[in-house]
Amino acid sequence: MKYYKPSGKEGIIVFGDYPVVTLASARKKREEARALLAEGLDPIEQKQKAKTVAQREGLRFEEVALAWHAEMSRKWAPGHSTTVMSRLKTHVFPFLGRRPIADIDTHDLLEPIERIKERGTLDVALRVQNYLSSIMRQAKRARQIGANPALDLAGTVKMPKTVHRPALPLNRLPELLGRIETYHGRDLTRLTVLFSLHVFVRSSELRFARWSEFDLKRGVWEIPDTRPALEGVPFSTRGTKMAGDIHLVPLSPQALVLLEQIRELTGRFELVFPGDTKYWKPMSENTVNKALRTMGYDTKTELCGHGFRAMACSALIESGLWSETAIERQMSHKERNNVRAAYIHKAEFIEERRLIMAWWSRYIDANQYQHLTPHEFANHVGKNVVRIKQKHGVDV
Repeated sequence: MKYYKPSGKEGIIVFGDYPVVTLASARKKREEARALLAEGLDPIEQKQKAKTVAQREGLRFEEVALAWHAEMSRKWAPGHSTTVMSRLKTHVFPFLGRRPIADIDTHDLLEPIERIKERGTLDVALRVQNYLSSIMRQAKRARQIGANPALDLAGTVKMPKTVHRPALPLNRLPELLGRIETYHGRDLTRLTVLFSLHVFVRSSELRFARWSEFDLKRGVWEIPDTRPALEGVPFSTRGTKMAGDIHLVPLSPQALVLLEQIRELTGRFELVFPGDTKYWKPMSENTVNKALRTMGYDTKTELCGHGFRAMACSALIESGLWSETAIERQMSHKERNNVRAAYIHKAEFIEERRLIMAWWSRYIDANQYQHLTPHEFANHVGKNVVRIKQKHGVDV
């Protein structure tokens, strides 16, 4: 890029060779150079000064990364902050930590990413790439480096096409209920599978549940965003994914009956779903899926525990009875439209969600022996929803 220095002399900046430096990266670097020129600064001189300062001060990558982490942690959840630091210590610092940050180029940044990719953990590789980009961007803004070598990392990690968790079509619901009923394994496991089907929460929300979260008189389960840690249990602080919120799960009469049966087995413990041999630790994350495999399902292609969420969501949508917003709220999904979220983030839609959970449990019961579509059940004799609403004191 040709340009005129603040002194009036002509200068030229080389951003790199194509295709190593992509057109998009070159354009970003050009905009950075133009921004410096607008401030009356020579981009080349600033790059040289930044490198000189970094070398003189002996700034190493780890120092800059730790400062970045400390600043970002102010807006991160504690668990996420810990995870990021763990990944930096495991994947990045061994290769780059002691290197002067002014000497690090794109090839250096690629080394830890490529090593992670070789292990097949592409999601971690992508996250580490994002950390490196953010660290180097902050260093550039602080003039600790003259150019940001992380700009050329774009496209390094290509994620495979998302594969959704397997779920049964709703016409196989009678078959599933029959297999659960005749399951001959641990009684708590059978009840856990059935309870999970009725409440369709995430695995960690279920496994780490404490009895203190349940109000059986009100018929509601309050899942916090963070739970007290269990000694020796990784990730036991996980609650709902809705950071800063409590996820409310209205409990249908059927779910309450199941919960009472579970309480007879585990009510003396803190955990609702403890392991088979160690009551102070939760059941394995594989327990529900193992039970489904015992029932004859391939948990990679037919049905897994997470698939209950897809089944419930499909039925609720196909019924045509409920608002999309209430369904999404009950699924514990965050509103993606930030403008809309600003207006509805306080709305719980709790009364409609009580009806939703009651309807879903009744729909499960109706499919005990033969299949009814959600639309058929919603319009069966025209009275299914009316009866539910009357039972909950809603004016119809």
